Amino acid sequence: MILLHGFPDDVRAFDEVVAPLAKAGCRVLVPYLRGYGPTRFRDAAAPRVAQQAAIGQDVIDFADGLGLGRFVVAGYDWGGRAAAIAAALHPDRVRATVLIGGYTIQNTVSPQPPAAPATEHRLWYQYYFNTDRGRAGLEANRREICRYLWQAWSPNWRFSDDTYNRTAPSFDNPDFVDVVIHSYRHRIGNAAGEARFTAVEARLATRPRIQAPSITLYGADDGIVTPSSESPPAERAAFEKLVARRVVSGVGHFMPRERPEAVSSALLELLAAGA
Repeated sequence: MILLHGFPDDVRAFDEVVAPLAKAGCRVLVPYLRGYGPTRFRDAAAPRVAQQAAIGQDVIDFADGLGLGRFVVAGYDWGGRAAAIAAALHPDRVRATVLIGGYTIQNTVSPQPPAAPATEHRLWYQYYFNTDRGRAGLEANRREICRYLWQAWSPNWRFSDDTYNRTAPSFDNPDFVDVVIHSYRHRIGNAAGEARFTAVEARLATRPRIQAPSITLYGADDGIVTPSSESPPAERAAFEKLVARRVVSGVGHFMPRERPEAVSSALLELLAAGA
């Protein structure tokens, strides 16, 4: 199993998810996403990009590096998107998925219409990062901004200073600001992507279906997007085998930290069903 964290977070997000999976006999791998923690670009001249196609390819490259033929993926936020991309583009590799936040593959090829005003308001940080002021702010105040987002996105989660301080050093990575800024600028057309991913982004824009058995999880109190109580048609169309869709009450954006048992039990459910 490969568990993938989101922004702004790191591998500590899955600390309490791993134990039940390992007890059940699973080999659980929790990598840092590019630009977080101890990760580094091997080529000093490589562009510090974090477009969705790149982080999706990172999952496959990670698996290849460890010799993993087939595997299960789970993730949320950036990690959920990377997991969905790996599953959609490599159905021969991904056995099952647990996607926290659902199907979040983006169309970065065509301009997207504005969302509802309340949703646009919640996405303020993305527009902030698309300005020079936002880049400077993230560079100068990365720990303060990331902590504020934890509080805003999971309003019912009372995390301790110690919990945050175990993860905050991951945001000190020298590439963190570059990859965060590129991610949020590329997705709305304000930054170029790598040429090698042009065809992949075009394919992702078509919303490729995920063939693997999947469970989607949503925090009822997610501070970014409030989930609907029923599965919308677009979500149902994105999965060939949607085993379950669950909205978890009292939980915000950081479900692996807030309700780890919801994540581990979903993964074990898929395995028990033969995924």
